Amino acid sequence: MAEFLVHIEIEWPPERSEQEREEIFAAELAQGQRLAGAGHLRRLWRIPGRWANWSLYEVPDATVLHEALTSLPLYPWMSIEVHALAEHPNDPRALDIEVPGIEPSAPPEETP
Repeated sequence: MAEFLVHIEIEWPPERSEQEREEIFAAELAQGQRLAGAGHLRRLWRIPGRWANWSLYEVPDATVLHEALTSLPLYPWMSIEVHALAEHPNDPRALDIEVPGIEPSAPPEETP
């Protein structure tokens, strides 16, 4: 699986009705939940004070990521930046270093 860090800015047109905005945002929530349930959308962070977010996707490849992003109802009003991620040899998880507040990558093996 590949990991992608995605930055999304939403540019909602002010001439659209409040009802349309509510309907599309509700559909966006439902589709985001489906992507999370499928294991594609792994994390999501909002940027305070803006209609923007950073998200972490884990998908087989960039084509699947593209399909996921274009399935979002707000896609027509999104500005999207995608950053492919690669493993780093000094990643604390890869080195099994305990970091407060972060779960280890695998539970320790028990010895009899």
